[in-house]
Amino acid sequence: MSTDGSTAAHRFLSAFARRDAASAAAEVAPDARVTFHGLGRSSIGPELVGEALRDITTAFPDLRVTVKRVLITGNVVTAELKAEGTQAADYAGAINQEKHLDLDEGWRFQLTCDRITALDVYWCQQQLYRRLAVKRFDQVAIV
Repeated sequence: MSTDGSTAAHRFLSAFARRDAASAAAEVAPDARVTFHGLGRSSIGPELVGEALRDITTAFPDLRVTVKRVLITGNVVTAELKAEGTQAADYAGAINQEKHLDLDEGWRFQLTCDRITALDVYWCQQQLYRRLAVKRFDQVAIV
């Protein structure tokens, strides 16, 4: 991916696969628009990225991130990922039941001058909750 201006997205995905939240967040510009749609959270800058990645790598210490496909269109990189691991701590409101997670995700990076200037992260929240054995979506922490 490095010959077409998408190096920052490549470095980000490599850092995420290594469970290195700080290095991934370092690729995000200070004025970047960041949205984690499944978590219902958005912000400006890299702080939310670092927090969200630390949360998932803490909750799933054996997290394995596989990049399944990458599509590059101009200054936009879209990556299809699979995240897999075993829950070891509460995550996204779901209490720890040591369940295995395998979750398909879509990550959309907008790049300017080899910096991530916008990041949108998508996954099916119901798939996440089903994998974590959540029985009531209106009261996620209750099993």
